[in-house]
Amino acid sequence: MIHIVYAFILTAQNRTARGDNRYEVATQVNAGKVEWASKNMLVLGIIICIGLLIHLWNFWYNMMFAELIGAMPAISPTDGFGWIKETFANPVFVVLYIIWLVALWFHLSHGFWSAMQTFGWSGKIWLKRWMCIGNIYVTLLMLCFLVVVLAFAFGCAPSLCCGY
Repeated sequence: MIHIVYAFILTAQNRTARGDNRYEVATQVNAGKVEWASKNMLVLGIIICIGLLIHLWNFWYNMMFAELIGAMPAISPTDGFGWIKETFANPVFVVLYIIWLVALWFHLSHGFWSAMQTFGWSGKIWLKRWMCIGNIYVTLLMLCFLVVVLAFAFGCAPSLCCGY
C-alpha cells in the first residue's frame, strides 16, 4: 500500500516539476535513455491493482472468505484446482490475466534493476548486468504464470497436474 501511495505522490511531483512541458517530445540527447515502462509506471500500476483485485476476487474471496463465513458456493472452497479451471474457462478472465501478467512483466523488469540502483548496487557495468538478470528472472517468472493460465484456458491443465 505504501508503494502505491508513494507512486501517486512521485507522479504528481514529476508532473508539477515539468510544468507546461510535460507532453514535450524527448530530445535526441535523451531519446532511448528512458524506458517505456518508466514513463508509464502509473498506468501499469493501475492495471496491476485492477488485476490484483480480480485475482483476489476469483480466488481469495471465493475460496477463503466463503469458507470463513460458511457459504457454500457451487465449487468447494477447498478445491483450488476447480476454481482455477472455472476461472480460466471464461475467455474474459484469460484475456484480463494475460494483460495483467504483461503489465507485471513491464513493472517488475523495470523495478528489479531500479531497486538495485536504489540500494546503490549499480554502476556503469553493473546496471546493464542487473537489467539483464532482472529481465531473465522476470520473464521466466511471468512465463510460468502464463503457462498456467493458457493450460487451463485450452484444457491442457490436467496433464500438468498429477492425479487430476
